[in-house]
Formats: sequence, C-alpha cells, structure tokens
Amino acid sequence: MSRRKPSPPRGFSGDKYSVLLPTYNERENLPLIVWLLVKYFGESGLDYEVIVIDDGSPDGTLEVAQQLQHIYGPDKIILRPRAKKLGLGTAYIHGLKHATGSFIFIMDADLSHHPKFIPEFIRTQRDGDLDVVSGTRYKGNGGVYGWDLRRKLISRGANFLTQVLLRPGASDLTGSFRLYKRSVLERLVERCVSKGYVFQMEMMVRARQLNFSIGEVPISFVDRVYGESKLGGNEIVSFAKGLITLFSTT
Repeated sequence: MSRRKPSPPRGFSGDKYSVLLPTYNERENLPLIVWLLVKYFGESGLDYEVIVIDDGSPDGTLEVAQQLQHIYGPDKIILRPRAKKLGLGTAYIHGLKHATGSFIFIMDADLSHHPKFIPEFIRTQRDGDLDVVSGTRYKGNGGVYGWDLRRKLISRGANFLTQVLLRPGASDLTGSFRLYKRSVLERLVERCVSKGYVFQMEMMVRARQLNFSIGEVPISFVDRVYGESKLGGNEIVSFAKGLITLFSTT
C-alpha cells in the first residue's frame, strides 16, 4: 500500500511569508530558486513575497531579478538592491526593513536550500507556535551533498566547536535556512552585532538567551551547481574570531 503524502499547509487568514534572498553573482541560480519558491508557496495556498537583496553583483544578477519581477509581478518579487557587497548580516537587516510578512524566511539563493522544505518549516512552526524554526543538516535525515571531505570536516568541526562553547540549543548553528516570527527576528536583529557569516550563529545564541522557542527541520544541503562558493579563508578567520567573541560575551 502506498503512503499518502501529507497535505500542504493551507494559508491562515492574515498570514504572510516574506523570503529574504541576498544575492551576489547568482544570475544562473536566481531564476530557478525563484521559480521553486513560487511553485511551493503557490501549491500551499500561502500569501508570500520574495525580497531580493543584491549587493552590486557584476555578473548581471540584478538585471535577471528585474526580468523575474516582470514575469511574476512586483507584488511577489521585491527588489531592494545595494550598491556594493556589505555582508550577509546587513543584507538581512536591509531586507527586513522592506518586508511586509508576519513571518520571515531566510535562505541562500544558490540552490543549497531547496524550497521543498518550506511546507515542513511552516507545519513545525504552527504545531508548536514556535518563535524560530531552523533547518538542520545534523539531525534525522538531514545531510550534506556535493562537498569534498575537506569542506565536510570544516563544517562538522565548526559546528562541534559552537556546540561545545556556546550550547545554543540547536544542532546546526552555522546553517542559514530559517523561519522566524517577524517580531522575534526584529528583536534578535536589535541585539546582534555580527555582520558576516557569524550573524547566523549569533542569532541562535541570542534566541536562546531570550528564551525564544526553537524547532528544527532536517534538510538536505546541496552544494551549488553554478558559481563559486563564497566561503574562503577570510570567512573562516571571521568565523573563528566571531566564535571567540560570542563565547566571551554571551
């Protein structure tokens, strides 16, 4: 006997979801991630908007975003570009200022985070009226695909260190696929001081400090198909410094 798939969550009256999508040199990936977002939100009957925050990409990402806005409509694809690359944390802060949803998704634009998990995020949030739902690569059937051994060891090592030093109450502190209540995200942003990749880590530490309820959804993280990874030596050094700072100040 075949198992029936769970029905997608239907939209609650007044619920709207804003997706913050920072981009830098993502012209190949952006059309597909936007199409997938439109698909899964549409199938779920949910009100939504996708806010593209492009940081002056030299590859024409903003021009592609403008075409997508023409295709799907300015009410669904909101463009809030910035003149230059200013960091992931400030991109989310910038996007939040322009979001109109009562719930905020943050995710990567490079197809590492598949929108097919969005209905499960929403179900998990609603079942427990949770403040934050975080995607995790390290619980249940979550996992990482497409990385070489070096990248996996770096990721596992970084996550292990954060668990030992910060005890965040979440299994994947360095991930960046999350759902927040808008009011919760606004409070966390007010308290966070990190601007780059450490921003994601600090958000979860602050959420634990403020006793916000946190849930997790196992996800499959897939390495990007197009473009180059933004993770380099500078980001690793920044992560290490940020970890030490959080450990000493939280």
